[in-house]
Amino acid sequence: MATGGILLAATGVTKTFTLGTVAVAALRGVDMVSRAGEVVLLMGPSGSGKTTLLSILGCILAPTSGSVRIMGRETTGLAEPERARIRMAHIGFIFQAYNLFPTLYAEENVRVSLDLRGMAGTAAQKRSMAALAAVGLAEKANVLPRDLSGGQKQRVAIARALVAEPEILLADEPTAALDSETGRAVIALLRDLAVTRGRTVVIVSHDARIAAFADRVIRIEDGTIATTGGMVS
Repeated sequence: MATGGILLAATGVTKTFTLGTVAVAALRGVDMVSRAGEVVLLMGPSGSGKTTLLSILGCILAPTSGSVRIMGRETTGLAEPERARIRMAHIGFIFQAYNLFPTLYAEENVRVSLDLRGMAGTAAQKRSMAALAAVGLAEKANVLPRDLSGGQKQRVAIARALVAEPEILLADEPTAALDSETGRAVIALLRDLAVTRGRTVVIVSHDARIAAFADRVIRIEDGTIATTGGMVS
């Protein structure tokens, strides 16, 4: 599959956490890139550093050292308010736990992402409905999360991540709470979004079956890149 330019790049990224008097190195000089139209899968055992890396790529955590470039812009050293602006402008997050508001309907859960960006009224509602339609859930717009299946909840979460049209989608164990068939459908949807809309999608997962949907598989062990697989056909 042809891919576009680099949207996300990490060079020499390290992250050290201090626990009392003990320094713990979570990442040790990680290099990676992700391009438009590409799905990258990060795999590794628990505690290998993959979720820490995803948080740094998403400008949630700052690296101890190294460089992270989002859409060509260096983010290392930026204060939290500026990192937050970059997150809002360019990055969508998808989580294992869905993180939906239980008292809001599906469409309202999607629209929250636009509310945070100052978009409201009819325009915001139309856009959130379009995002739900894109994931096949337009008919569930006025349904509460408690009345949705796990796969439907995850698709609402994907719609919420997509509604602001970010160039970068970061997903942390998005299929862990789903059955095999539903999990495959969710990953197929993410791949389709990458291909048809030119997004870059970075997925952290323990599920080796997701590798069939990825362009590259990066294995992390003990905070370093152990192996990087090639492009899928």
